[in-house]
Amino acid sequence: MTSSYEKKENNFILASGSPRRRRLLQFLGIEFIVRPASIDENIGHQIQPEKVARKLAFRKAEAQAGDYKNAIILGADTIVVHKNKILEKPSDEADAEAMLNELSDSTHKVITGVSLLRTAENGITDKLIFVEVTRVTFGKLDTSLIQQYIAGGSPLDKAGAYGIQDPEGAIFVKRIQGDYYNVVGLPLHALHKRLKKFAPNLLIVGG
Repeated sequence: MTSSYEKKENNFILASGSPRRRRLLQFLGIEFIVRPASIDENIGHQIQPEKVARKLAFRKAEAQAGDYKNAIILGADTIVVHKNKILEKPSDEADAEAMLNELSDSTHKVITGVSLLRTAENGITDKLIFVEVTRVTFGKLDTSLIQQYIAGGSPLDKAGAYGIQDPEGAIFVKRIQGDYYNVVGLPLHALHKRLKKFAPNLLIVGG
């Protein structure tokens, strides 16, 4: 006999340790388990940024597929692209300052890849992978504000060396075209729309 737990597909795994993605996923009213995935993120940057985001998101979800059966697994990866160059997490404070100076007074893209996998006893039975792109324009950044932001430590664990949800990060932004939450780390509108089709029995807000 199938339990209500299995029937409602509440065995939902978030394959990410990001506290930002965890908070955003809670907005959808989903009960989930956080299981960060440790993967090799070095896949080369000779391919298109959108493909990088898709591949990394899939790898994160796939890394948990062997441990969780009869589950829905979500993997996500967010990258920042400026002038066709991927800006990863800064290696140190000097790298963070260089990135923010590069983004100053210009427009960059924030790309989030999202991978949804359905698993059963025999492994992965279905998958859905998509990307969301948001364009963010920074005003001209003041050197003292950049240094103040970096001194607080927040930029060091973020792609592109900033978080739009941070006080300083919010001040940097002059204009945004697209989904704000995509820049935070998870495109909620696009995810909600796809989950309603991919996992219709999942209990989500507006489902």
